[in-house]
Amino acid sequence: MATLVLTVVGGLVGGPIGAAVGALAGQQIDRNVLFAPKGRQGPRLTELALQTSSYGTPIAHVFGTMRIGGCVIWSTDLIESRATSRSGKGQPSVTNYSYSASFAVALSGRAISGVGRIWADGKLLRGSAGDFKTSTGFRLHLGGEDQAVDPLIASAEGGLAPAHRGIAYAVFEHLQLADFGNRIPSLTFEVIGDAAPVPAGAIAAAVSGGLVRGDVALTLPGFAAYGDARGVLELLGAASGAWFVPEGRTIVLRDGTSANDTLDDAGLGAGDLPGLRGVRTLGAIEAVPQTVTIAHYDAARDYQRGLQRARRPGAGHRAAEIELPASVSADMAKTIAERELARGEAGRERRTLAMGWDALGVLPGACVRIAGTPGVYRVARWSFEQSVLRLECVRLAGATAPARASPGRALPAPDILTGRTILHAFEIPPLDDTVLSAPRLIVAAAGTAPGWRQAALLYSLDDGARWLTAGATAGVATVGVLAGRPGAASANVIDLINQIEINLAHAGMALNGADDVALDAGANIALLGEELIQFGDATQISQSRWRLSRLLRGRRGTEAAIGLQQAGDRFILIEADAALAIELPLTSIGTTVRFLASGIGDAAGPIGATAAVRGGSVLPLAPVHLWVDAQASGDLLIRWVRRSRAGWRWIDGAETPLAEENEAYRVTLRTASGIGRTVETALPELLLAASERAAIVSIEVRQAGLHGESPASAIALPAM
Repeated sequence: MATLVLTVVGGLVGGPIGAAVGALAGQQIDRNVLFAPKGRQGPRLTELALQTSSYGTPIAHVFGTMRIGGCVIWSTDLIESRATSRSGKGQPSVTNYSYSASFAVALSGRAISGVGRIWADGKLLRGSAGDFKTSTGFRLHLGGEDQAVDPLIASAEGGLAPAHRGIAYAVFEHLQLADFGNRIPSLTFEVIGDAAPVPAGAIAAAVSGGLVRGDVALTLPGFAAYGDARGVLELLGAASGAWFVPEGRTIVLRDGTSANDTLDDAGLGAGDLPGLRGVRTLGAIEAVPQTVTIAHYDAARDYQRGLQRARRPGAGHRAAEIELPASVSADMAKTIAERELARGEAGRERRTLAMGWDALGVLPGACVRIAGTPGVYRVARWSFEQSVLRLECVRLAGATAPARASPGRALPAPDILTGRTILHAFEIPPLDDTVLSAPRLIVAAAGTAPGWRQAALLYSLDDGARWLTAGATAGVATVGVLAGRPGAASANVIDLINQIEINLAHAGMALNGADDVALDAGANIALLGEELIQFGDATQISQSRWRLSRLLRGRRGTEAAIGLQQAGDRFILIEADAALAIELPLTSIGTTVRFLASGIGDAAGPIGATAAVRGGSVLPLAPVHLWVDAQASGDLLIRWVRRSRAGWRWIDGAETPLAEENEAYRVTLRTASGIGRTVETALPELLLAASERAAIVSIEVRQAGLHGESPASAIALPAM
């Protein structure tokens, strides 16, 4: 009689799928898919983590959510851009060069549902909120069979541009390369193949084209099927503790220890084959790995590579490692390792049974019990010879309790939101003793979130008809708004009465106090509405709210703005590294300058601001200390003290520098009806004759400078 032998071989990532295909006698299974000659096997974690750009590189099929490197499938040469800016009239121009690149990266060989975070050289390029940390255009093609050609690739390649249907890929348009050494960085992507974890059986069915069905409990949060189908299927079998069973015209991936049959070989043809009844063998312990290590990706650690190990006591030195291209937790990886080790130990025990014709339905891969023997066995080999059915059975391990494991220290890349740009432009006197020859505006910028760093800046002197580049904004300024209206105070003494509450732009900003020495040196100077203040104490009230006290008010000639602020007015801490100075032509005095800023968080459009140029940076300061000295003759001697934009500090024994071409004043004499006449004088005094005194009720004094007059200081005259 003919002999028929069917086999299902088990083992630690050995060759079970090939054996299962061989067991399907007379069935038509695509051996090019499932039983191709061994060459490239399953995925390796290092291959998934690195970006490639080589022809013939396999593209992973992503299930669940995984972090992968992808493959560059199209790119342009580096694109050089240059921008010339000039800080002011008469200043040399500066040409700045920048580089960008446009390219496409294939992400998955099957359709996906989206992309989460993106890393560039290990740092976040795109955060979990979808915000980019570096300026770039970005488009994602999900890999549908009807997806259109990318417009950028089409414009570069013309009619030859492929649509890459069935392949999910990302296109970066003009990715700025300054942060990456002017080269395309190594990118990795959090690819969302499916919105939920995927059963291992569903993955097996997908990679085999439906030739393998899955009946296993293992569910993977993320998996990258990379390499040939056979290697992927065997890896899934090892990870799930399952085996391949021929069933009809397909193969089933099966796990579990539930037995449908209990076998007893006593007296069933065994006499014809002596020595086969209940034969038990026990393999050497050295054949079982002493340690099993699972290498995996750990989503809790930004998909960094993790290692979990299971170890058994006893003899032997063999070690086994499974590279699992899956996103699993440390606990799950440890459980897989423990289960694989238990499978190896249980599999040492084998039993051979001799059965009669009535057991022909017990096929390879079936789970059975053996009468009088504890435990469950898997039928690994089935042979029928001389009317006797011979079954070779392998002991199955019992259920493995879930393991607990430490994932190790997490070192995630900071994911700081960028936010939109906050832009302020204003004119103030210089904060040192520099005497400017042209008006100067200060630009301070920040963002609504801590990740903001810089924005490109344009300005217009003609109401937007023509725009000039100012390069980029300076460092991140500390900005906010006034929470309530501050009280009035004198500019001549420290304000110990009023307190000012400020809401900063976000909780990442902070203020610090300063002692009297630091205040005297110019520390903690800020613009509050139109008033320059200094504060000695800063107390945090809540995450972004601060209370300022021990104040110096009306600094640098801004005493006219004291107490005029309203809630919501601007607060800007003025620091040298966060202030961009823009010098303007003299003809701009009396006009308004427009600004536009565009940062990487300003996808909705650039941020605008305006600044009125009143000349406060180049004009003399209003005189102070006006007083009236009545003469015996009835005349009035009006005197005042001039101030200088080149001498802010009070230095005893030294005259304040003039800082103008000559000393000159324009005095306006006003009557009760408001009508006045102007008198010019070169001295800080004016003698008002008794004959004129009756008609004049007030006097305004302005210092004349090279570029215009100062604001007025006024005094009312005493009645006669």
